[in-house]
Amino acid sequence: MQQASLFSSLSAGEAQILPLPDGDFRHFQHFLSNQEADAYYQQLLASLAWRQDDIKMYGKQVKIPRLQAWYGDEDALYQYSGLNLSPLPWTEALYELKVRCEKACKTQFNSVLANCYRDGRDSMAWHSDDEAELGERPVIASVSLGQVRNFDLKHRTSGQRHRLPLEHGSLLVMGGNSQTHWLHSVAKTTKAMAPRINLTFRLITPSLRG
Repeated sequence: MQQASLFSSLSAGEAQILPLPDGDFRHFQHFLSNQEADAYYQQLLASLAWRQDDIKMYGKQVKIPRLQAWYGDEDALYQYSGLNLSPLPWTEALYELKVRCEKACKTQFNSVLANCYRDGRDSMAWHSDDEAELGERPVIASVSLGQVRNFDLKHRTSGQRHRLPLEHGSLLVMGGNSQTHWLHSVAKTTKAMAPRINLTFRLITPSLRG
C-alpha cells in the first residue's frame, strides 16, 4: 500500500499531522479512552513476558536499558543489533490492539515489539526502524500506555529536531520515508517517572531479509 493512500484514509480531525519534511507522522492523542488505556496498561504490565535482552553495540554485548517482549505470527522473526527475536503467540489484549491499529492505519501488522520503561533511567538510543524485513517504507504504529515520555526525532541530513510528548492512550503512526530520513529516541531523565509501556506494531516479511 502506498503511503499517500494510507494517510489520506486517516481523518485529519482525529490526528495531528506533524509538520516535518521527508516523512509521514500522525499523532492520535486520544486513540484509546482513559478507561481503555488504564485497563490495557494494568493488564499488559502484569501479564507480558518481559525480559532484559543483550544487544551488540560498538562490538560489545550490553543490556538494553528497558524491558521488552516480542509477540506475533509464528513466522514473524525479527533481528536488530545482533539480537534474534522469535515471537510469542498473540495475547488477547495485544491482538485486540493490533486490530484497532490496522483499522486506524488501513494496513496489516503481524507482530509487535513491546517495551517497558520502568523509570526515568530506562531509555531508547537514537535509531531508525530500517531492518530489511520491514520493507523500504514501513508503517510503524506506536501505542503508548502509562507515564508520558518525550519522543525525540532527528533528521539524518539537516539535523532538524522535534520533540513530541507521547500521552497515555495515544497512537503515533510513522510511515512513508520516515525511517529513511529520521532517527528517533526516548531520552533518560532524572525526573521521577512511573512505568511506561510502548507497543510498536509492524509487518515483518522474512523473504525481504538478506
